[in-house]
Amino acid sequence: MDAASIDLGVVVGRDAGFLGSVSNADVMAFVQDYPGRFLAVASIDLTDRRKAVRQIDEAIAEGFVAINVEPGAQTVPMSADDRRLYPIYAHCEDARVPIILLAGGNAGPDLESTVPVALDRMLGDFPRLKVAVAHGGWPWVHQVLHIAFRRPNLYLSPDMYLVNMPGMSDYVRAADGFLCERFIYGSSFPLCPAKATLDWFNTLPISADNRRRILHDNARAILARS
Repeated sequence: MDAASIDLGVVVGRDAGFLGSVSNADVMAFVQDYPGRFLAVASIDLTDRRKAVRQIDEAIAEGFVAINVEPGAQTVPMSADDRRLYPIYAHCEDARVPIILLAGGNAGPDLESTVPVALDRMLGDFPRLKVAVAHGGWPWVHQVLHIAFRRPNLYLSPDMYLVNMPGMSDYVRAADGFLCERFIYGSSFPLCPAKATLDWFNTLPISADNRRRILHDNARAILARS
């Protein structure tokens, strides 16, 4: 991060079945070891809604800034609009807690886990819930850009899928145009190196103003508790 001149990063917990787990306690310990350098995002048990609600409240009280959910990676995979998740979404919406939703890439056992219509339905049912989609909804690039156009509560972070992947140019055009206020930079570290990924991002045809939005301003907007 120092080599890349990255001032502030995000550390995300994981409770995701076949993708493994990173406990909230480990995340917070890491953040506390490096004061002022990281924001903590908690993960929750999506299979138990009452436990999940308790975990959300505890996490926010402890200083976590958002909640990570990975429906397709559960032992019994779920789509983004699975009704078992709705009490959890409703609680986050009421508490003004943003979520990171894994809905792209290898987010489940098959492509059914990331079908865009499920994301669109969920966003429509919870219009005040701020949702950042990790992996940017890839490979459904055109569809997820359309969803972001019609759902103002959706933010996109294509992260590793912005690096020489099919659909990359469409993400870039949207990020430098009509969706400039809805893209959030992510490196996918440690899968991708922090400095090389940021160096790559800085070569993309995105204006200085929109680059600032993607690197800084949009993340602040989604984390604002308002």
